[in-house]
Amino acid sequence: MRSICIRPALLTDLDGARSVMLDTVYRDFGTGYVPRWHGDVVDPERAYLGSARHTLLVAVDEGGEVVGTGALDARGPGCPPNPGWLAERYPSGTTAQLRRVYVRPGHRRRGIARELVGRLLEFAAADGGYRAVYLHTDPAVPGAEAFWSSLGKVVLDEREEPGGGQGIVHFELPLRAGSAD
Repeated sequence: MRSICIRPALLTDLDGARSVMLDTVYRDFGTGYVPRWHGDVVDPERAYLGSARHTLLVAVDEGGEVVGTGALDARGPGCPPNPGWLAERYPSGTTAQLRRVYVRPGHRRRGIARELVGRLLEFAAADGGYRAVYLHTDPAVPGAEAFWSSLGKVVLDEREEPGGGQGIVHFELPLRAGSAD
């Protein structure tokens, strides 16, 4: 297995990070780029590097290629499209939302995503202002639901709601890496 370095993204990493993110939304999600959902993908510098409370991590192989990403920002889930109670439970400013935890297919099942998440949780804990860590995932993406279930607890599975909502599963993760909740 090739060596992987996980670190905060540099400006020189942004094209590679963007490529990983766009490949994922096209290939794994099947949605392609949707401006209202993926603005941070197009401009990760503004979304993640412009605030001390936000971060974008990259997993870089020994050849310098970005093979994975993981991001965190201080925006809670919006209402709409999410239920009002969920937005109230995870308000912007005190909620660390995990985003864009993606790994290229040839590098999956090697612990890269788990390491990215661990580093993001450390970042959130070190900030001192976050009270909760939230994320949502599309369970149609192979392995996504099982991965997130191994790290946190489901707070809303939209598939169980009348009409099925957007079919998204919402999770809360312990604020400190390795802590039980």
